[in-house]
Amino acid sequence: MIDFLNEAKAFKDELIDIRRDFHMHPELGFELPRTLGKIKEFLDNEGIEYKEFGISGLCGIIKGEKDDNGKVIGIRADMDALPIEDRKACPYSSKEKGKMHACGHDAHSTILLGVARILNKNKDKFGGTIKLLFEPAEETTGGAPHMIKDGVLENPRVQKIIGLHVEEKLEVGKIMIKNGMVNAASNPYKIKVKGHGGHGARPNTTVDPIVIGANIVSTLQTIISRELSPLNPGVITVGSFHSGTAQNIIPEEAQIEGIIRTTTPEDRKYVTERVVQVAEGIAKASRGEVEVLIEESYPCLINEDSVVSLIRNSAKDIIGEENVLEQPNPSMGVESFAYFAMERDSAFYFLGTGSVAKDSFRPAHSSLFDIDEEALPIGVAIQCKAAFDYLTL
Repeated sequence: MIDFLNEAKAFKDELIDIRRDFHMHPELGFELPRTLGKIKEFLDNEGIEYKEFGISGLCGIIKGEKDDNGKVIGIRADMDALPIEDRKACPYSSKEKGKMHACGHDAHSTILLGVARILNKNKDKFGGTIKLLFEPAEETTGGAPHMIKDGVLENPRVQKIIGLHVEEKLEVGKIMIKNGMVNAASNPYKIKVKGHGGHGARPNTTVDPIVIGANIVSTLQTIISRELSPLNPGVITVGSFHSGTAQNIIPEEAQIEGIIRTTTPEDRKYVTERVVQVAEGIAKASRGEVEVLIEESYPCLINEDSVVSLIRNSAKDIIGEENVLEQPNPSMGVESFAYFAMERDSAFYFLGTGSVAKDSFRPAHSSLFDIDEEALPIGVAIQCKAAFDYLTL
């Protein structure tokens, strides 16, 4: 029996160094030359073959030597950072102005490299294949669709996929997981309201796009509060409203932008249709016009029961049953792992990285975000155990 936690702890200091190196040198979106270079260098040193997929995506391949059981599991990590100024005062704060690993992707990539080392070292003990999926652009449009289209889940065909995300609100040494819906779907939208401008003293000679837009903003909120089941979370955010140039001028146009978040495919279809109907109806009733653009962004992330059980059981062996917690509700945040989950049986869980003593309870996507690095070997061990158990049991 392999003691994955002790194996990971044996090179904890190296894991910390790797994570801090990524943290000091964040890169955005699909532009990840240094990050990919470091990952390739590590895989080369470990003797692990790899291939690029999509735009800046990478897949490492570890083939078990025990027997050819035909099983293939994918383990995914994201690599990109955020356009945020790092305001932490520590030796490993970002050296790239306006860029920061404020969501833990540096930790995710580090953990997957640790998994690669341990499972490659022990490949004589299992059959089947492990695919190490390094995804770019999770914070923007998602690299997963490009990797999938390019065939990363084929040859050999992946059957199960697991992934994790650091969670600052959860104490280090614990994980959180749930069956079914994990993350919401998102649909960014833009509404252009067209009126007729004129003098502010004679509004009767105009069609005021600001008034029309304000009515649209107010009415959009009733879609969630009065048309969705109160048991299904949903959000329509209005993030920006721009119109006008002066106090005494009624403008020609107003621009509204925001994002829709829903937690079932049915609600997603319904709400996006209703946003269009509400905007068009209010504009018509007010003698104006609208143009509505709704983007098809990340889908709902839905965990598959058998993979959830695999992770739960593996985590119990690593950290104890009392530290394997139930995620109480779906997150309204989005996650591009959902694209992988749409293709194969998958499960995604949250790894505790919070610590009051180490000031690592700061919220993700903030300029002071950090993790308790004691979580790194724990993440490595759980991912290793889940993959190993799938390939051997």
